[in-house]
This record gives sequence, C-alpha cells and structure tokens, in this order.
Amino acid sequence: MAGRAPFLKVVGTPQAPPAAPAAFAPPFLAPYLRAVRKLDGAGYGASLVAAYERAAAEVAAAVGPEPAIEMADTVSAVVVKAGRRSGERVADAAGDAARRFADPLRFRSWLGLMQRFAAMAPDSVAAVGERMATLLGTLDLSGLEAWLLAGVREAGGDTERRAAFFSFDRPEAARWLAREAGEVVFADHERRLKAYLCALFDVHVPIREPAPGAPEPQRRRPGFAEGLIRMPPTFPGYRGEAAQDVFRAALAHVGAHIRFTGARFPVGQLKPMQVAVVSLIEDARVEALAMRELPGLKRLWLPFHIAHPSGPATAPSLFARLARALIDPDFEDRDGWVRKGRDLFHAAAERMEDPAISRRIGNVLGNDLGQMRVQFNAKTYVVEPPYRDDNLGLWDFGEAPPEDEEAEVIVEAVTIRQTREDEGAADRDRPEEADEGHTSVRLADPDPAAGVPVARYPEYDYQVGRERADWVTVKEYAPRLGSARTVTAILERHHAVRRRIEALIKTARVGRPERLKRRIEGEALDLDAVLDAAIDRRTGSTPDERVYQTTARRQRSLSVLVLVDTSQSTRDRVKGATTSVLDMERDATLLLAEAMDGLGDAFALAAFASDTREDVRYTRLKDFTEDYGGRAREALAGLAPGYSTRLGAALRHAGRDLAAQATHRRLVLVLSDGEPSDIDCPDPRYLVEDARRAVQSLAAQGIDAFCIALDSGADAAHAKIFGARNVLPIARVEQLPQRLPILYMRLTS
Repeated sequence: MAGRAPFLKVVGTPQAPPAAPAAFAPPFLAPYLRAVRKLDGAGYGASLVAAYERAAAEVAAAVGPEPAIEMADTVSAVVVKAGRRSGERVADAAGDAARRFADPLRFRSWLGLMQRFAAMAPDSVAAVGERMATLLGTLDLSGLEAWLLAGVREAGGDTERRAAFFSFDRPEAARWLAREAGEVVFADHERRLKAYLCALFDVHVPIREPAPGAPEPQRRRPGFAEGLIRMPPTFPGYRGEAAQDVFRAALAHVGAHIRFTGARFPVGQLKPMQVAVVSLIEDARVEALAMRELPGLKRLWLPFHIAHPSGPATAPSLFARLARALIDPDFEDRDGWVRKGRDLFHAAAERMEDPAISRRIGNVLGNDLGQMRVQFNAKTYVVEPPYRDDNLGLWDFGEAPPEDEEAEVIVEAVTIRQTREDEGAADRDRPEEADEGHTSVRLADPDPAAGVPVARYPEYDYQVGRERADWVTVKEYAPRLGSARTVTAILERHHAVRRRIEALIKTARVGRPERLKRRIEGEALDLDAVLDAAIDRRTGSTPDERVYQTTARRQRSLSVLVLVDTSQSTRDRVKGATTSVLDMERDATLLLAEAMDGLGDAFALAAFASDTREDVRYTRLKDFTEDYGGRAREALAGLAPGYSTRLGAALRHAGRDLAAQATHRRLVLVLSDGEPSDIDCPDPRYLVEDARRAVQSLAAQGIDAFCIALDSGADAAHAKIFGARNVLPIARVEQLPQRLPILYMRLTS
C-alpha cells in the first residue's frame, strides 16, 4: 500500500499519477482518480490498482478517457466474480482490446463481454485474459463472443473441461477459434474429403487431426502411417474454395503415397538432408504415377507450386524449386542442381513404378548438396508446397507405433464403419480392409450397450444467433424388449378407449385433394362436361346433367413419427395413481399405434433421452419400413426412464426419417413431460431455443411438429417451441389415452 499513498491523499484538488496527466486532462482527471481510489479502497491489492492504471492510460489514448474510467467498474466486477488475478489479466488485456477496436462503443462492448464471461466461467477469465492479444489478432468482437460461448457450451458444467478448453489443451479450442475466424476447418468437410479419397484411389483409411501436443511441423502438414492419415485442422492463409482445394490436394497426395509407395524406406545411415531429398523425389514419383491414371490431378496440385527460379540457394529454396521443376514442364530454372535433379528424374521415367529410383536419385542429389556446403536445419524445415505430407510415413525408423495411436485407429475405424452404414446399405457390411495396394485396418466391434453414433447435428446458440455445426452426437440404441403379457394387459385395460380411438380416426381425411369431374353438384362448372352437353343438345341428344366439378380427399396420405420422451422425470408417479408418467406415455403410444396400424397409415415409433450433447440417445421402436407387430409392441413395453431431455437433436433426427417419406402430410408427434434440459446446459433457455429452431427447420421441410405436454408446468416452454396452437396440454396425465385421439383428429381433419 506504500505505493498507493499519494492517491489516498488526494482530497478536493486531485493530482494525477505519473502516467495519467496526458490522457486524463480536466474534466476527466477527477473521475479517473475517484475510480483509482475506489479500486484501492476495495482492498483488491496494489498490483490490481497498478494494472488498472497502466491499462487506463493505454485505453484513454486509444479510445478516450471515458471508457478508460468506466473500465474500473468492469475490473471490479471481474474481481468480485473471478478473483483478483482475473481482474488483473482483464486490465492487462484492455490496452490490446482498445487498440484493436479503436472505437469507444466497441471497446465498451468488449468490457461488457468480459463481465458476462466472468459470470459464466470465472475460473477461465485469467486464461482468456492472458491470450487476449492472440485472440483479438484472429477474431473480431462477435467472433470472440462466439468463441467464448462455444467454450462454455462445449464444457457444460465441467470446470476442468472448461479450463482445458480456454487453455487450448483441448483441440476443440483451436478448431472453434479457426471456425469463428472464418477458416475452413477439416472437421467441417471430413465426410466429403473421405469420400473424395475413396473415389480417387479406393483407399479407406481413418483420418484424424494431430494431437494438441504434437510437434508444430506435424500440426502444419499432413502425414500418414500404417492405417492412419493425419490432417491438420486448418491450412492457415487459405480461405474458402482455396482452403478446400488444399485439403483435396493433400488427401490426393497422401492417397498417391498409399497407392504407389509400398514398403517404407529404411533410414539406415542417411543424413537428415538426404532423407529430405529422397522424400522430395518420392513425392514427385507417386504424383507422376497418379497423374498417369488421373491427369486431372495436375490441375489440383500445380497451383500450389509457386517457387521462383531465383533467390538465395538455401536448402528450402532449392527443394521448392526442384519440386516445381519435377511437376511443371514449363518451369525453367538455371540452377545446376535443380536441372540435374530434373534430368535424373526424367531419365528414370520408364522405371517410375520402382520406388528404388527415389532413393537412388535422392542420394546423388543429397551428396551434391553436401559438396556444395548447403546448410540444412532439419528442426526448422517444413515441406513445401503445403499440401505435401511431412514424409514421416515414408521412413522406417525401427520404432513400433505407440499403443495409444493404435487405439485411436480402432476407434476411428468404428466411426468410419458407422458412417458407411449411414451412407447406404450397399456398404453396410463392407470390411475395413483392402486388397493389394490398399491399407488394411482392423475393425473393433461396436458395443451395443454404448450406442452407435449415427449422426451429428447442429445446435442453435441463441446468444450468438447462429447454429454450431456438428455440435451434437446422436447415438442409436437397440430397444430393450419387454414382456408380451404387459402389452396384452394394456390393451385389455384400455379396450373401450382403443375402440373409440379407431372410430374417431377412421373419419380423418388427410390425403391430397382430388378433382372430381362430371358431378351433379359441385363448386364449379366442368368445362369439358359443359361442352359435351352443348354438343349433345345441338345434335338433338339428351345432355348429361353432370356438368359440375368438386374436390375431395379420398385417400389417406400421412406419415407419423411418434417421439416419446423417456427422460428421468418420466419415472415420477402420476399424482393420485400408481402408474408413472412413462407408463402413461407408453399406454397412449401403444393405443395410437394399434389404431394407425389398423388404418394402414405409415408410422414410426421412437424414444429419446440425452446424456450431454455427445450422447443423445435415440431408440427406434418401429421404423416406417417395418411391419407393426410383436417386436414393436415389446419394444414399447420395454421402455425405461433415464437421463435428460435434449429435444432439438431428437427432433432433427426424427425429421431426417420423415423427410424421406413421400406422403402428403408428414408429422412428428412428441410426448413429453418437461421442458428441454441436459446436465451440460446450465442456461435453461438454451435448449428451449434450440428445440424451437429445430421445429422451424422441420417446418421448412414441410414437416409438422406437435407436442402433447404432460402435466409438468412446462406448458410455456412447449408453446414457445411448437407454437401455442400445436401443443395439447394434459393437466391430468391419466387422460392421455383419451385425449390423444383429439389431437390426432385436429391434425388430420
């Protein structure tokens, strides 16, 4: 506190600290000093007050004295929420923010963002403040807000996971940073790129991003090993279509290696520079072979070779020039070493299929560089052009792959198999192994009890006003079958209700309107019939009186998917009854299914629950293509409560099935007893807004979504999600079997 004594003595006629006078001229000097005294008097410590003083001078110079004074309140609020160290880091970052934005309004928005973030993630404020200069160098204000919220959402309520995200110990942090910065991220195009590799070379190899702690060269360039391709999450500097091109070029190049390189080269006694030159020749050789089969690849690879035939004769420069000389016949380079490399390569054209030529030519060129005393630093060397791999996969270093890498291969292989199952039944049982020239991958059998990941869906973040792509994983679980006697007992217990339901829905007409011509009565004249009647009258014949036309719905054309909420809350007993909410849902669904089956309507049954965004549990009780029978009934009888209610993802997954139905109307009917929630979403509004967005997306596809809101006090949330007219609240859950047909009639009349 000794350093603070001069400010505490200021009364009446304030005096500015040494750094303040230029930035806080009257009339701002007194408010500034009051802000300093306020922080000092709050007991936050001298280091925080000093940090504020330093930052205030920088902020005042960049965006004006008023925001700099207001910053004291933000620093104080951050200290209250997140501690003194966090307040200091925010103050330290304020100068960078002010210079970055150079606008008082935007800087004030940044202050507000820091204050909100301190309330949401107090344990991560310091980590973010320390990296603010880097973050602001990549993101604008909205991007920064979106990235911070992505970290909070991604971690849910797990503080360790959140701390790892904001410390960049989790790869998702860098991935989301790149996305918010507008970079093209590999994960966003992974499925398409895998299909591209398969189409080019019929290669089926798992692809994954490097581990967060991998050496920087491995994070900047692709790589491959036995049964695995490593792809950087982004290629910095490439945006839009160019970024997608470099991803395609990289995969095509690695695919050429897998197809044509064969066995790895033993390193032996080769020096690092010789390894680099041999690798360069091998890169050119496999590309030459690939272009023989697929000439169009040259248009993909050539634009990335931008080396010029000039400049200092350093090893990286000569390597880039030789790489271009071997693929570009129009490239002229007067350097003797580059010319010799091209001549040797072209002289071996007839033996291009033999990988040994790469080693032979590389050894010759490497020895020449040694005699030329060209310096080479293996630690800083990065392969150019950027689409080419780091060459580690070419060489046998005599080391076994780490066990964890093998494990990741197996995990990735399972994911690929699941993706193929989703892409088409033709590939459903295709093994992940290849014949000659292909990489063999051993598949692990998926664990049914763990669920099978089948799709990833976006989730809408209302705070940033955008959907986060591939945010939620839907896993499908095999239904647990219950007793057939349970089904029989339910049907006998509700025999009268079942008959009444069937009678009611038989009157529904939901097909496409048909024009019925030549009618005695109708809404309009049938011109063809009128003309025929006029001709008959002129010719003396008796005209037909059926000269009207009308429209009517005579055929049923409806697809219904009943989606049953089986979250933990459905375990609760119905007030005044011995049955649970889930029992009532099951009974009502069973009765409706019996009726729809009797009418011949296309329908499917599914149940859902969730255990964080990585495990939205979707259980198919009956598919549209499946006959309704004993298995579906037993699956209904086997429903069990548990977990949470991530409704939006379940709606999107159900909508995918309904979108494939070619009926006049398509309907998803949700039975739920509570508003959406999950353990990783402390914000109660978040999943409600996402579910609302999912319903809007379904509507855009021509799919109607309706909800039966069981007695839960969540009617307002359901009305917001589905619309007030599309919710049928059930005050007493035991009324459900009787009320369900009412909703069905409303929908289908």
